[in-house]
Amino acid sequence: MKTLQEVKIGVIGLGYVGLPLAVAFAEQYPTLGFDINQKRVAELNTGKDATLEVADEELQEVLQKEEGLRISAQPEALREVNFYVVTVPTPTDENHNPVLTPLEKASESLGKYLKKGDVVVYESTVYPGVTEEVCVPILEAVSGLSFNQDFYVGYSPERINPGDKQHTVKQILKVTSGSTPEQAQFIDQVYRSVITAGTHLAPSIKVAEAAKVIENSQRDINIAFVNELSKIFRLLNIDTHAVLEAAATKWNFIKFTPGLVGGHCIGVDPYYLAQKALRVGYNPEIILAGRRMNDGMGQYVAQEVIKLMVQKEAKIKHGKALVLGITFKENCPDIRNTKAIDVINSLKEYNLEVDVCDPWANPEEVKELFGFSLLEDCSDLKHQYDAIVLSVAHQEFLNLELNSLKNKNSVVFDVKSYLPIEKIDARL
Repeated sequence: MKTLQEVKIGVIGLGYVGLPLAVAFAEQYPTLGFDINQKRVAELNTGKDATLEVADEELQEVLQKEEGLRISAQPEALREVNFYVVTVPTPTDENHNPVLTPLEKASESLGKYLKKGDVVVYESTVYPGVTEEVCVPILEAVSGLSFNQDFYVGYSPERINPGDKQHTVKQILKVTSGSTPEQAQFIDQVYRSVITAGTHLAPSIKVAEAAKVIENSQRDINIAFVNELSKIFRLLNIDTHAVLEAAATKWNFIKFTPGLVGGHCIGVDPYYLAQKALRVGYNPEIILAGRRMNDGMGQYVAQEVIKLMVQKEAKIKHGKALVLGITFKENCPDIRNTKAIDVINSLKEYNLEVDVCDPWANPEEVKELFGFSLLEDCSDLKHQYDAIVLSVAHQEFLNLELNSLKNKNSVVFDVKSYLPIEKIDARL
């Protein structure tokens, strides 16, 4: 077994998860960051991170450091590595089935360069069993090496929270695991050497995999519960936010708030666990009920906006609506699996013309993914709108002069309970 002094890290996938981890490792180990996206690699090699997860100064420091971080799109560079960390995305398809193709392709790629004694740790979200039942056979087949004799694997679930500058990768306790007791200890030691918050060594890889999917499934179910409460309280003409504030005065009340549930984790992970459950003959009722509730919230918000517009006699057909925010969460450029698009598309179904403003989102990415252009300057909006929907609580939106954007009978709907209550007509 190698010592820490012999470790050479390779991080496969340099997105929201992989880049911060690679930078953390590069502070102590020779580290290779590998990504097949040549545009992303070129950008990072200039010392710029479009995801904003790593400060430019921090990235530039490890790039300039001797035996620090090297970033490449050339697979041959993986030959130098002996401790691989796989952080590629694991999305779902249009039917909510797990898509393991990126994980399988990554395993094929590094299998070509796997050497005796090497360790491969997966961080991508999976259902229990994927590491040993899907990834390991690929590594064995491509490398010609034997699992737990020539090479070893582990699983350490990613816990990156995009846009969160307080809970950064080194400040979040890390769950680790390994395919043998000795390698589990070694993998834990490697992570513990860079993770300030410490580590938790799980008894098996499957336990670590399961822990990951239930973390976000639990949040999904809790948010679904308050989304349902919001629907009930709106019918009863009760302010949901005020109810939650009152209930939160009890010491053991867990406060969640209603809203749109998107992103690459909470809106995706429950489907991984649900699909695995179905395969072994169990129908996961609560998990899927929570998903149905949360997946329908974008359409629900649009319907509530239209109801208010009817009540106020605002113009609907060929009227104009402004949606504030397209990213999946506040103060973050990540548009993956955003549910704001559901609000936008649903409003368009009522023949409203919809403008979208977001100072954080990349206009090119929005155009490529959704087919429309963002308003260029969110601080200098000139139109007047029949409906304004705040879908994402970006800090810049607090400074907007909403009155100047409203028509006589305009409706302002606050999905996030973010704006002053006197400036809005309704909120979730």
